[in-house]
Amino acid sequence: MKKVVTNILLFITVISANVYAQYQPKNATASDVQNANIWVNKTYNSLSQDEKLGQLFIVALYTNKDENHINTVRKIVTNEKIGGLILMQDDAAREINLVNEFQKQSKVPLMIGMDAEWGIHQRIAKAHKFPWAMALGAIQDKKLIYDMAAKIAEDCRRMGVNWDFAPVVDVNTNPNNPIIGNRSFGSEVDNVTNSALAYSNGLQDHQILAAIKHFPGHGDTNTDSHLDLPVVSHSLERLNAVELAPFIALKDKGIGGVMVAHLYVPSLEPKKGIPASVSKNIVTGLLKEKLGYKGLIITDALNMGAVANKYKAGELDAMAFEAGNDIMLFSEGVSEGKRLIQKALENGTISQSRVEESVKKILLTKYYLGLNNYQPKNPENVNLDINNDTHKVLVQDLYANALTAIKDDKKLLPLKQNATYYYVPLEEAPYQTFAEQLAKNASIIIKKPSEINTIPANSTVIVGFHKDNSSAYKPYKISSESKKVLDELNKNQSVILNVFGSAYALKDVNSNTTSTVLVAYENNEDSMKSTADALFGKTKIWGKIPVLVNENLKPGVGLTIEAIRSQKN
Repeated sequence: MKKVVTNILLFITVISANVYAQYQPKNATASDVQNANIWVNKTYNSLSQDEKLGQLFIVALYTNKDENHINTVRKIVTNEKIGGLILMQDDAAREINLVNEFQKQSKVPLMIGMDAEWGIHQRIAKAHKFPWAMALGAIQDKKLIYDMAAKIAEDCRRMGVNWDFAPVVDVNTNPNNPIIGNRSFGSEVDNVTNSALAYSNGLQDHQILAAIKHFPGHGDTNTDSHLDLPVVSHSLERLNAVELAPFIALKDKGIGGVMVAHLYVPSLEPKKGIPASVSKNIVTGLLKEKLGYKGLIITDALNMGAVANKYKAGELDAMAFEAGNDIMLFSEGVSEGKRLIQKALENGTISQSRVEESVKKILLTKYYLGLNNYQPKNPENVNLDINNDTHKVLVQDLYANALTAIKDDKKLLPLKQNATYYYVPLEEAPYQTFAEQLAKNASIIIKKPSEINTIPANSTVIVGFHKDNSSAYKPYKISSESKKVLDELNKNQSVILNVFGSAYALKDVNSNTTSTVLVAYENNEDSMKSTADALFGKTKIWGKIPVLVNENLKPGVGLTIEAIRSQKN
């Protein structure tokens, strides 16, 4: 009996010596897993306590700030032995050179992260922009989202980035949400979940880690957590059905990271005003224990007003680690955070096994991402590599598949080649690309709002609501002046309304007497070219509205208008 017990204990010891993280390459063999664990244990055992604690921190690196900032980061990398960097704005070649330098200095390879929800353009202006998530949510063929994420992964690898802090899985049920909105795949749980899984697989199948965010759900908030602490006051029943639902569905799908939000959720945290990111009830009790999530758990940026205005740097980091996070993102108090974590270890508030768990998860993920064999990146021609025709073709295909026809009462689509159409551009953003692309197929006469009375009655008039899309957070509402122009045109013209902006723009637009209404979701060169070509039947129109706009415009609304077969895409 004693021998049996000994053998059982030996078996448990061998199993516990191995490290388990959520992300693992799909083609990993038993030998690969064994080698990974050998590297992790060897590396972990070679680290001092200070170096182990350093692995828990990621700090921000900007190249649009002065040399003092660069030198500060350089010192943190060297002195604090941190685990990684998050790349911010804006110079791709400079970032590559600095990452190469810092990787060379680091005993343990750095994890390099970036917010690249719509590609690295989110931080690198010269990179090609991919569609925001709301446009992706309209796409019915989710394989296209996978393809997009694979291309983003290619751009990340080119930059030396290993972790894309994406996708957003917040279910956007609040049209007035100031910070999620366009970043969400929509207001329907299944669509959000399926879109996010395609995105995550597209990244991770190409060796870039994903992170679903913002746990436990940021989709119904009225406050921007960059500025203050939002409150999500729903019941537990509602949270399970909506906000938490994508996280529950994706928790065991191999996604490598979960980012925890700075939100106060009373149904999940009884102590008043405690953000989710520092709540042990939410991070450990719910995410780790109840949901059983095994991957890396990372805070949202710790410089955000929701927490930075409430807690001191360093103190905040220690609280976040004690709550159950593995990594403190955008730390502004690494040295103090390490000191306070060590103090908590010494007084028994945190156990050393908890440090070992997090550090080994981090190391294992780094190994699976190939960081044990880091190769420096070449900055030469990087701007061309991250913005070229391969990007343009894919992005225009994405916008073409997102384009949603809400109605076409007079069967005006597809438009006829070489016919004459009037075009009235409205709202504040550029429209010239759309007009030029239309003009390649027909005679287009542009009219200002003040000139619409000169349009002959019973003409076909194309109206463009061109919203400012210079950022994902711009207002979507249509001006009263534009709505008046639309109403006037509807009296004696056949109108085709194109919304180059959020579907929410139609929330208070009366389009009952408008023959044809389409949503293109964004106003940029790629979306305008794709929309113009689709109107002439060059591509199939079959996107579906991904959000609840109003009682008349619900998720799933969208016609299918086939392409004209004889035309080339």
